[in-house]
Amino acid sequence: MAGQQSQSIQTLLEAEKEAAKVVQQARQYRVQRLKDARSEAAKEIEEYKKTKEAEFKAFEASHTGNTQAVQAAIDRETEAKQQEIRAQYEANKDAVVKKLLDRVVLVKPELHRNLKKVEA
Repeated sequence: MAGQQSQSIQTLLEAEKEAAKVVQQARQYRVQRLKDARSEAAKEIEEYKKTKEAEFKAFEASHTGNTQAVQAAIDRETEAKQQEIRAQYEANKDAVVKKLLDRVVLVKPELHRNLKKVEA
């Protein structure tokens, strides 16, 4: 009986060692899966980042040309308006100077409208 009991204990110890190995392998497998998942996620993030950067560069390139074209159109419009203002200035400057000089030089002495006339 003692031999059988010691053999049973030996069998239990072996089973416990086997169970510990299984648990250890499961832990290692889980750790490895976590590492794989992290590296896979990092790859996916990098790919997503590259695609978004490419989309942004394409968007930027397509709108850069529009911005330059709009800027050129605004510059042309501004120049045209400045030329129009210069032309109006040249056409009207003599008349304006004459009106200013007439107002300054030709004074008509009149009583102020707020001054009440005193009847004599």
